[in-house]
Amino acid sequence: MNNKFEKFNLDKNIIKSLNNLNYKEPSKVQDEVIPRLIEKADVIVKSKTGSGKTASFAIPMVEKIDIDNNSVQGLIIAPTRELALQIKEEIQNIGRIKKVRCSAIFGKQPLREQVTELKQRVHIVVATPGRIIDHIGRGTIDLSNIKNFVIDEADKMLHKSFVDDMEFILSKLPEKSCKGMFSATIDDNINLICNKYMENPLRIDIKDDEKIKKQISEYFIKSEENDKYELLKRIIYKECPKSLIIFANTRNKVDEVYKNMKKDKFTVGVIHGDMSQDKRLFIIKDFKNNKFNILVSSDITARGIHVEDISLVINYDVPRDKENYVHRIGRTGRVDKWGKAITIVSPRDEKYLQEIEEYIKDKIQEIESINDNEVNMGKIKFAQQQNDILNNKRNKKQEVKNLNEEITRVYLNVGKKKKIRVIDIVGAFSNIDGISSEDIGVIKVKDTCSYVDILNHKGKSFLKNHKEIIIKKKQVKVKRDNS
Repeated sequence: MNNKFEKFNLDKNIIKSLNNLNYKEPSKVQDEVIPRLIEKADVIVKSKTGSGKTASFAIPMVEKIDIDNNSVQGLIIAPTRELALQIKEEIQNIGRIKKVRCSAIFGKQPLREQVTELKQRVHIVVATPGRIIDHIGRGTIDLSNIKNFVIDEADKMLHKSFVDDMEFILSKLPEKSCKGMFSATIDDNINLICNKYMENPLRIDIKDDEKIKKQISEYFIKSEENDKYELLKRIIYKECPKSLIIFANTRNKVDEVYKNMKKDKFTVGVIHGDMSQDKRLFIIKDFKNNKFNILVSSDITARGIHVEDISLVINYDVPRDKENYVHRIGRTGRVDKWGKAITIVSPRDEKYLQEIEEYIKDKIQEIESINDNEVNMGKIKFAQQQNDILNNKRNKKQEVKNLNEEITRVYLNVGKKKKIRVIDIVGAFSNIDGISSEDIGVIKVKDTCSYVDILNHKGKSFLKNHKEIIIKKKQVKVKRDNS
């Protein structure tokens, strides 16, 4: 097995998962951070968006999990539910063959369902701060066995408006737990917290080499405020991006741009904080699945979304927070991909652009004008792209891949209301010819149904030979879960 993650002496099942995920060679941040967290060192990590930060803390956290211990052993705090779900997905993919269970808990989600899930052998929890504090206060989560704790987007989470919440959470952790702070931008605000709650933290600042710096080409173009929308369309036609995120500063402006683009027949979606949680998750899922290729967004997705191959980011408004500029443009040019970011600058925004250039210590190149011929030619090409999306003619590279081909997820039509427990499912599957306890992965028992991961390529033959099985003397229907 030619996988350079093996040098970290990881569990063989983690290496198998990393191979399935096509993680063959550690990124710069992973090379620096993984061994430090495995050694239980506290770390403060600054590394650009899209550099592989999530895996750099997820891999050692999964490695340290004792799956025979049913308590919560890892806790990650994230600022948004979208980012929490994204981290959960990464951890599930890395820990699936090892049988590590991960839950995401956040606000505007039924508390009762979360309490029930936390009772079901959860090893790692990813949470937004308000909801984890709620569970701590109710006594519905036990943090006494936490081995690893991570704050993602630490610059935001340790800002003045959140610092009391973070101090409360940190005060509830075991003193010897390993702690990590991660962000693309880290300032002096975190020093007080780090000195109080971390033990001689190792500061890791992943500097961009010249190649990395050029992964995202940054430009700006000047415009009067009233001309910005027409200029936006010209940029889109000229660039003809396969996928695009447009950022605006206010929810009203986001809605205004979205409605104009919808009227102009673009395949476009919209997302901002006034939308319901379910709606936001639905929009992100459709964007990832290429149901539309333009997303108009507030800063809510600047930190909380990872979509493969975002080819262009347009700042319709210059962000007032210079750190948000870094996070916005980081949606493109991720890991080893190339990307472009264009910022539209009105006269009143020029001072904010200067602040951003001072902050990133680099000059952003100006686009003087956009050629009419390029716009007209691009309009024809872009129209064809839009038609392909409408006709659902997706590029095969954009189709969702089965990241763990050796795992089959099975649906059972019974759950807790029929008094079914995890142990009942394990017993039933262990009695099936050809399946041992080693072949049974993560099990989730819901109120009216259950889900079982069957490992080691044995799921297909199981489903071929069984339409029903017996669990606790009940005839239970089984089928492949494709959700």
